[in-house]
Amino acid sequence: MVLCNDLEKNERGVSEAIGFMLIFALIIAGIGLVTLYGYPLLLQQQVNADERIMEKNMIVIQNDIKSLTYKSVPYKETSLKIGGGLLTVYNPTVNPTPSFTISDLNGPIATFKPGQLQYESVSAQQIITIENGAVIMRPMYESGSVMLAEPRWFSDIDPITSKTTTVIYLIGINSTEMMSNTGIGTVKMQLQPEMTNYTEISIPTLVNPVTVEYTFDPKNDFSVAWHNYITNTLKWPETATTPGSATYTLPNTDTLVIKRYDILVKSV
Repeated sequence: MVLCNDLEKNERGVSEAIGFMLIFALIIAGIGLVTLYGYPLLLQQQVNADERIMEKNMIVIQNDIKSLTYKSVPYKETSLKIGGGLLTVYNPTVNPTPSFTISDLNGPIATFKPGQLQYESVSAQQIITIENGAVIMRPMYESGSVMLAEPRWFSDIDPITSKTTTVIYLIGINSTEMMSNTGIGTVKMQLQPEMTNYTEISIPTLVNPVTVEYTFDPKNDFSVAWHNYITNTLKWPETATTPGSATYTLPNTDTLVIKRYDILVKSV
């Protein structure tokens, strides 16, 4: 009988409130761990996803620009999601602005300011831009850049005559006013035929060597990407550098073709 009374007293000491508090404390601790470690990872995954999406979107816009220029399509329209950042049109008149100067020994042949269609993400600390037909990415607060999609420049040697033809495309991005957007946007672009021109210069008018000078904004520097493209893909050596510019020399060419196009961005 004494044993039974002791068991009854122990059972009366068990409280449902204690069990509830223990379970509640475990739940709160679990939520805290997820918030402390899991939520930042989820945010980072979202930022990375937005960045990957915008890389693809900018290449899609580059393909639209190719249709407007190389295929002579008069108008293109693309709807896209601008997540985690801001898409902005920078006119060629914005200073400081990058420029390309093509010269031979007689002096400058053409000076071109391409303008930019640029995506900036503070959360990802990345900038992706379309400049002169190329898609380029760089860290927002660090040096260096990489070309995600190349422009259409090339040198071709005729197998019969052994003469070299070099073709350089100059593609400008312009707008009638300052434009920027975030969230869901529609990029509307139109080719301006009146601003499109074709220049062909051949020997003896052309005096070798021909050079291309790229002048860039030190605060928005894409020079590394252009350097790697010109020296590694085109095999044109860098022959001069100054603060804010780099000059590349073409191999001796018999015919230089410069095709200029101007794209009017009507909305983003």
